[in-house]
Amino acid sequence: MMENLNTTVNGTHPQNCYSPSHLSASKIGQTFACCLFLVVSLVGNTLIAIIIYKTKTMRTATNYFILNMAISDLLLPILVFPSILLEMYEGFWFFSGEQGLAFCKVMLFIQYVSSLVSIENLVLIAVDRFKAVVFPFRRPLISSKLCLFFILTTWVAASALSSPTIFGYKSVEYTGKFQNCNWVWKRSFFGDNYLRAMPFVLMTFSFALIVILYSLILFKLKSQKTPGEQSVNAVRQREKRERNVLRMAVAIVTGFVVCWGPSTTITLLNAFVWDNSLSCDSAAFWLITLFMAYANCALNPCICFAFSRKYRQGLKCLLGCL
Repeated sequence: MMENLNTTVNGTHPQNCYSPSHLSASKIGQTFACCLFLVVSLVGNTLIAIIIYKTKTMRTATNYFILNMAISDLLLPILVFPSILLEMYEGFWFFSGEQGLAFCKVMLFIQYVSSLVSIENLVLIAVDRFKAVVFPFRRPLISSKLCLFFILTTWVAASALSSPTIFGYKSVEYTGKFQNCNWVWKRSFFGDNYLRAMPFVLMTFSFALIVILYSLILFKLKSQKTPGEQSVNAVRQREKRERNVLRMAVAIVTGFVVCWGPSTTITLLNAFVWDNSLSCDSAAFWLITLFMAYANCALNPCICFAFSRKYRQGLKCLLGCL
């Protein structure tokens, strides 16, 4: 998803597209966006992790998967955003060529892993919600003990799928010094297709499954019959809890699609339709979609606090204890 980030940010598209004032304004805008996403993501996802850790009633399968997403999102403000800011202003002058090459590959690898872990967790959340709503009285499909296994599996699978970034790219040095991460793909059928198509294909299949599961959940909620008078209050309370969790889960999925969909689609079109040649206008739009994708790591904790009363209560309790 992110392999063309630095080729766009660092201006490998034609520099004469924009005047110096436009380039300066673009740099200021990128800096503001990076700093905003860094602060919101770092603070928000850290608070999510602390709230789940300190609140026993929050230790459910769905919240564990949200915690896993928060951890993957924290990779961006801790590692990626600082490197983008440093690259824009100073360059990685303190790296030698080999060190710089390793650094760039690791940064790209982290960005792929973070996004893929998020997709996998969205699928797991949908599966857990499906079981809880459609088969509420059966044994949990994903127990608390199994959560750790599934969480580890998401990282192993994402790392395996992202591993070609380690071998497929090489960095470019200028004037004998390593300054930034401009990617030159090693030409091959695998290299030209896999890393560009894989995120789109994975996202398409994952969200097709998610849409099916949430559609079945909504159908189940609407078709439920009213029970006897003795149990009606208990059932209504359970349905209300399920609906609240469902709204939050759907909002997280929607946010991910809105943030990541445009950049993933443009990456695919750029590779297979436009033959890696972006016009000035397309390059500007591409940059916007990349920062939309970055915004997702700051959006997720905001969604949790906006849609979940338990997260808001946890936040109040946490702030009250300070």
